Amino acid sequence: MSATVEYVQDFVQVDDARLGIQVYPEPEGSVRAPVVLVVPAMGVRARYYRPLAAALRAAGLAVVVADLRGTGESTPRPSRACRYGYAELAADIGAVRAALKDRLDGRRTLLLGHSLGGQAAVLHLALHGGHEVDGLALVAVGIPHWRDFAAPRRYGVLPYTQGIAATARLLGVWPGWGFGGRQAHGVIRDWAYTARTGRFPQLGGVDVEAAVRRISTPVLAVSVDGDQYTPHPTLDRLCAKLTAAPVVRERQAPADGTALDHFTWVRHAAGPLAARIAEFAATLPPR
Repeated sequence: MSATVEYVQDFVQVDDARLGIQVYPEPEGSVRAPVVLVVPAMGVRARYYRPLAAALRAAGLAVVVADLRGTGESTPRPSRACRYGYAELAADIGAVRAALKDRLDGRRTLLLGHSLGGQAAVLHLALHGGHEVDGLALVAVGIPHWRDFAAPRRYGVLPYTQGIAATARLLGVWPGWGFGGRQAHGVIRDWAYTARTGRFPQLGGVDVEAAVRRISTPVLAVSVDGDQYTPHPTLDRLCAKLTAAPVVRERQAPADGTALDHFTWVRHAAGPLAARIAEFAATLPPR
């Protein structure tokens, strides 16, 4: 399947934000195929996932990719005036799902989160319920707790992440200097908290750690060999929090001898991962 397949650019209005969503054509030969909503990594535009979307369609799945708030086609552009953080990213997934209701009704629905998008997907299920989400696929996701990185790198992760947080706090926004793209201070604050403590922060007075333990949605969790930002132990830490969910834990090695990392799996392992996600979708109860 060509990675240049066209999508329809649409938008969802949420309060003062406009979320960009890319809606791909239905897979050929499939009627009411399961729908996968892809939630990207920090600072990564939705269009980066075109190879993955093509592979998912080739595997018989319908695909929508949503830009995170403040990234790609989504607004507002992060600035000192932005106050959003993890709570808003989690709620945005619900807003996108609501806008796609006619497309999703009666069909198995999966969230596929990459990196920050995976954290947002977990938080969406924890804070807003997963009654209409049938499965969660986490690829190259993790709680980036500094202790879960191999030595000697772990000793640089803590000052690096907290230095980014301090800069964002001082400037009122993270300018994107060498990491993550331009981000709202709240997003960086919450991300840095996970790196420092290995836990999700409280959001809106909610004990998020307890809420995550109540998630019962089936999960396919795949870490990627060579991932510099969410190595295997960081996903193990996240999976350990999902005590009520059936979790299938796997690792993705290079499929064709090409080295993988936190980002390149989207281009170099899209085929096998899409096939695995389609297999996972087929195990979920029909709507």
